[in-house]
Amino acid sequence: MKVALLQTNIEWENKAANLKRAGELIAALSGTVRLVVLPEMFNTGFSLHTGLVAEDENGETVAWLSATAKRHNIAITGSISYRHIKHYFNRLFFVFPDGNYHTYDKRHLFGYGREQEHYAAGTERLIVTYDGWRICPLICYDLRFPVWSYNAGCAYDLLIYVANWPAVRREAWNKLLQARAIENQAYVLGVNRTSPKGEWPVERCYAGDTQIVDFNGTVVARAGDHQEETVMAALNLDALHRFRQAFK
Repeated sequence: MKVALLQTNIEWENKAANLKRAGELIAALSGTVRLVVLPEMFNTGFSLHTGLVAEDENGETVAWLSATAKRHNIAITGSISYRHIKHYFNRLFFVFPDGNYHTYDKRHLFGYGREQEHYAAGTERLIVTYDGWRICPLICYDLRFPVWSYNAGCAYDLLIYVANWPAVRREAWNKLLQARAIENQAYVLGVNRTSPKGEWPVERCYAGDTQIVDFNGTVVARAGDHQEETVMAALNLDALHRFRQAFK
């Protein structure tokens, strides 16, 4: 399966601009990949202004995801600020080419950034099946909790992390992505946003470090620093099965 990871420079709380840019990048990939992965809160940036940016199932971003997936016959995943009755969630959508979707609510909220004061934590992990692959999509801070991604019985083949991970902690991001791949014997996709170098305060600066890691912990593709870039690779399910068999 060929995948594309979009490392984008998200404009702060500007949905129109961010959806337009993501749409352009996805259109350029039409017919060449089967799965596109967007960063955490790809339509707004990591916003705690839930009253301003959160959407429900009838919101413009959910409609955009479904319409874009159908238009290009492609699966798309990424998270947004989501409103459900009286609660808000950092909710990931995994949208299939027919426009239907499954969702996952971020389990581990980023206390250092006060995320838990604005969003409720999810309680259930999601594994979807697509093109013969079993896929487990998670969100940003979930990366620091290995028990949550524990691949008991090889329940999934591909682990995805969508993130807004600051550059000041990039070494943890890079090392933990490789660790999750090795310990779970799975491919790992780490998709992070970027920001122009030197233009933002240190805590709001994003280097990117979007990457594709194979089941042996080898980084097979990586984006450049502080720049928008699309990272692509073909994942080999047969090679993964052979690797797992050898380590039984």
